[in-house]
Amino acid sequence: MRIAIVGASGAVGQELLQVLEQRQFPVSELHLFGSERSAGKSYNFCGKQYLVEQLQHGDQFKNIDIAFVSAGASVSKEYADDITRYGALMIDNSKAFRMDNDVPLVVPEVNPQDALCHPKNIIANPNCTTIQMVVALNAIEQLSHINKVHVATYQAASGAGAQAMAELKEQYRQVLQGEKVTVEKFAYQLAYNVIPQIDVFADDDYTLEELKMHNETRKIMHSDISVSATCVRVPSLRAHSESIWLETNSPISVEQAKEAFKKANGCILMENPYPMPLFLSGKDEVFIGRVRKDITNPNGLTFWCVSDQIRKGAALNAVQIAEIVLRSNK
Repeated sequence: MRIAIVGASGAVGQELLQVLEQRQFPVSELHLFGSERSAGKSYNFCGKQYLVEQLQHGDQFKNIDIAFVSAGASVSKEYADDITRYGALMIDNSKAFRMDNDVPLVVPEVNPQDALCHPKNIIANPNCTTIQMVVALNAIEQLSHINKVHVATYQAASGAGAQAMAELKEQYRQVLQGEKVTVEKFAYQLAYNVIPQIDVFADDDYTLEELKMHNETRKIMHSDISVSATCVRVPSLRAHSESIWLETNSPISVEQAKEAFKKANGCILMENPYPMPLFLSGKDEVFIGRVRKDITNPNGLTFWCVSDQIRKGAALNAVQIAEIVLRSNK
């Protein structure tokens, strides 16, 4: 396959290179694209060096089969026609097209069949917090329909990109050295703090990040499920955590839930110790722990889950989508 990566210098772009190589994705040609600032940088892939080209309007994607795009919603919207005009499939990691009726929103462990119908030659990668949650929810949905979910997220700096991760490290250094703290990538200082806001507030005082979890989950799972979320930025470097409460039509025992998580594709039940982002960064799976009955609701369960935001929450999920499409073309 002739592959392009747009946003190759970013955290997700760099992870895409690693995932494609690790999973031995069949790449016959590779083209890297980025901003004027990134143009000319060189990156290794399978033992060869590739230069980043500046993204421009025109026919740069004329001979591309699949383009992984991770450069923000504004770039995705501006260049979508250029990318798809000659038949390339655009797998987009931004929020630009997620709720478009003609663009499938895909998590391969949950709705792989949706990836096979993409009339605009665009497939959307869901929000990172949604991806790990629906992988876990899907295991329970097989036992009994889920009516509602309450979720509190604990989102690492990685969710705001490579520069945000660097800023968190610098903030800790500045605090310890007694220097003025640099705050550019977050609403407030993140070091030694938590920030209960990710993205901007909507009219109902939910943030757009929280609304994404509701709307995207319903689209991915083809369900009337309701999701109420509180999304919090925490001062961990990489991998997001979520505390999830759910209500099903019928009661499900802890033992049934644990067995479902053990069998579910993409899930690992982890009980001793429970999942923690410090130890699970760089892993592919969604890790589940602290499974228990919700003592306020006979049809309720609650559990904790952790997953690497840059891998399963972005790069890995995108490559898995490409693998579905590749298999369908054989």
